[in-house]
Amino acid sequence: MNFRCSFEVWIGAMKSCTLSVLEAHVSYGALGPVAEGDAALLRVEFVRLADRHLDGAYKLAGYLLGDAGEAEDALQEALARAWRAWPHMRDPDSIGPWLDRIVANVCKTRIAARKRVRSIDFDDRLEVHAPDPFRATLARDAVGRALDRLSAEQRVVVVLRYWRDMPLEQIATRLDVPLGTVKSRLHYALKLLGREIER
Repeated sequence: MNFRCSFEVWIGAMKSCTLSVLEAHVSYGALGPVAEGDAALLRVEFVRLADRHLDGAYKLAGYLLGDAGEAEDALQEALARAWRAWPHMRDPDSIGPWLDRIVANVCKTRIAARKRVRSIDFDDRLEVHAPDPFRATLARDAVGRALDRLSAEQRVVVVLRYWRDMPLEQIATRLDVPLGTVKSRLHYALKLLGREIER
């Protein structure tokens, strides 16, 4: 099975699991206070609209975090946050950019937390390796390996620009930051990536 096919199978399994967990949380009312009369309508609409954007949100989290398991956790957390805020959403049709912003914020928090956690290397014989499409892709690519050197803010801008092929203006809108900030982060990120790749 080639990489693209295995990646699609991986995403399909993750999406199915994410949707069932999301539907369970939403139907039991565990993720947000809503009036009982509107609850069923809100649930159906949220799950329907979120389903359209799960693949993109998962890929965004995966490329930001470089780890499929962590991307699944980040997506679950982002969906929980989105559901809690859903009753106050003014324009449900803009759920894609809104969900991307939530996913990016969750991932930035997780990337920053990595720096505070001390890791201990285990003997290789103890490791269990499961196929991870993000880790494998980023490890094969010099740029992917260099992404770890970027700050969370720089990494988000680089991934949105080059992996999601998003224009700078749209990135600024998605991240709710000025365009100049996006340009600055991208400029310094590319300089750092260039230095890392030349090493």
